[in-house]
Amino acid sequence: MEKAERTDYGQEASLPEEIKRSLDQRTKEVEAVVERYLPEETGHQKTIFEAMNYSVRAGGKRLRPMLMEETYRLFGGRGQEIEPFMAAIEMIHTSSLIHDDLPCMDNDELRRGVPTAWVKFGYDMAVLAGDALLIYGVETAVKACAFTQNGGAVARAIGILAAKTGIYGMIGGQVVDVQLTNQPIPREKLDFIYRLKTGALLEASMMIGALLGGADEEQLKKVEEMASLIGLAFQIQDDILDVTATTEQLGKPVYSDEKNQKTTYVTLEGLEKARKDVAEISARAIGILHSLPGENPFLEGLIRLLITREK
Repeated sequence: MEKAERTDYGQEASLPEEIKRSLDQRTKEVEAVVERYLPEETGHQKTIFEAMNYSVRAGGKRLRPMLMEETYRLFGGRGQEIEPFMAAIEMIHTSSLIHDDLPCMDNDELRRGVPTAWVKFGYDMAVLAGDALLIYGVETAVKACAFTQNGGAVARAIGILAAKTGIYGMIGGQVVDVQLTNQPIPREKLDFIYRLKTGALLEASMMIGALLGGADEEQLKKVEEMASLIGLAFQIQDDILDVTATTEQLGKPVYSDEKNQKTTYVTLEGLEKARKDVAEISARAIGILHSLPGENPFLEGLIRLLITREK
């Protein structure tokens, strides 16, 4: 049977109520997985464990591990090998947030409604906590070997994780973003920053889920393209929220981009075009999802919710 055609990609209100209701439960399940892999807060270096765990436990949507697990399920994955990677991607994402908030970067004092790591633990410990989560994420991902006999797939997944995190992925995007601070950014470079800084970890999440779930090479390429579109739409929506939402809604300061004189999609294209482009880009992402085998209504609803969110 062919998948039903949908045209309401950009309408959060149209999401099935059962998907909205299950989101909180799924988030709790993902958090339980991540929690199992956090370090115990003991020993002479206890402070770094506390700073790491504080930052991870600060909350958030847990969208990357959730997208990873749901893509894994889309391709028929049912084992436990996905869980260390779910924890790893959240650790790596959190490491980037710790560093983004530093005075030398965005100089933010609030993240997810609580003091940022450098405010809570000091500049030095925040730098070390970000570094620690980055490498501990890789250490955690390796633990997937204990849950599968397909060591080759785990090794390839670790390679994807490293590539999408490093100089050709998230960190590469951050480099260009930092270099162009307080300077006008042309659209080509802004797209590059968004594709790497935001999109790369989403690509890693969904590609690892697909790979461990059994996707073939063609399907893996489609998943990468779909995740890239989701990342772009997500970042544009983030830019929209920075000028339309409140600090209470977001759990972090609004107008942060304006304060730091950052070029964003909204400053380049305007608010209305940004909104239209979010809808169009998300429609393309959902179209790719419909071309993949299997059915996962929750995954589709999650994608649509994330890129039309109001906080």
